[in-house]
Amino acid sequence: MIAANYSRPRWTRWVVTGTLVSYAVAWVVGVPALVPVLNTLPAFPFLVVALRRGQLGRAVAMMSAWAATMGVAATALSYLDPAGTGRLFIHADAYRHEMFLWVQTGIGAESNPAQFGPSHALHAAVFCALSWVSGSVLSMPMGAVLMNYMGHFVGALASTSRHPLPTVILGWLPWSLVRIASFIVLGVVLGGPVLSRVGGFQYRLGAHRRLLLLALAGLLVDAAVKAALAPAWAVMLRRIVGW
Repeated sequence: MIAANYSRPRWTRWVVTGTLVSYAVAWVVGVPALVPVLNTLPAFPFLVVALRRGQLGRAVAMMSAWAATMGVAATALSYLDPAGTGRLFIHADAYRHEMFLWVQTGIGAESNPAQFGPSHALHAAVFCALSWVSGSVLSMPMGAVLMNYMGHFVGALASTSRHPLPTVILGWLPWSLVRIASFIVLGVVLGGPVLSRVGGFQYRLGAHRRLLLLALAGLLVDAAVKAALAPAWAVMLRRIVGW
């Protein structure tokens, strides 16, 4: 059924709708550990189908749609009920507290490369390792956790702001968007070898070396842009929010 529908433009609707439904189910169930698993279930089969067909570009596009849907959903829910998502999303309240302090004072890991550098490197290493050994079965829930707590920060910040819409737009920090794009590519490319062995289809990692290097370069761009812009960005957010 998935393979039949995948060949049509409706694939985006399936991924987006399924991901949105996963948040509704997660809200009813109310178990934080299940949220990233539920988020992953609607998108993962389409990743497998795309790679089986040798359509790496479409796989990246689908995972981008999936990540964007999570970002929108997590932000909207956190704007409407920041206390609720603070309880539901893993690490959400701790991240919100850290980022609110950064917006209010400019102080924190976000503006300090010596602090955010090791954290970013660790996240990237764990994500790549999980993608490689599990065919992205484990790295996709990790990505969902990251998207949800980032969305929680943005939505919660907008809920306190005098100008919610500009806060949402600027709250999704440009360096974070670069990192998200890089993680999407890394998850797709590195997940291919295990999925091909399990699924019995052809996949050559070496054929995608250039894309892999581009994604790794994106992580360096993320760090460089963050180091350059974060201090001024905190000031801009603080003025828009009205703190």
